[in-house]
Amino acid sequence: MRTTLTLDDDVAAAVQRLRQQEGVGMAEAVNRLIRTGLATRTQRRKYQHRTADVGIKVDVSNIGEILELLDEA
Repeated sequence: MRTTLTLDDDVAAAVQRLRQQEGVGMAEAVNRLIRTGLATRTQRRKYQHRTADVGIKVDVSNIGEILELLDEA
């Protein structure tokens, strides 16, 4: 399929870098970058909750107490 695209500056720079590194044409570079983006997007990431030590311990069953502690901070 032949079409006309308007590329943002950062995307055009990525296409140009790939063309120079791999010695490929414009269409090949654009197709590779799009395929890479599509493959990355379709891979499901498992959610992982991150925690951090904030220096206090609270009983999470008492929301009122937690809100009071946060107001004091």
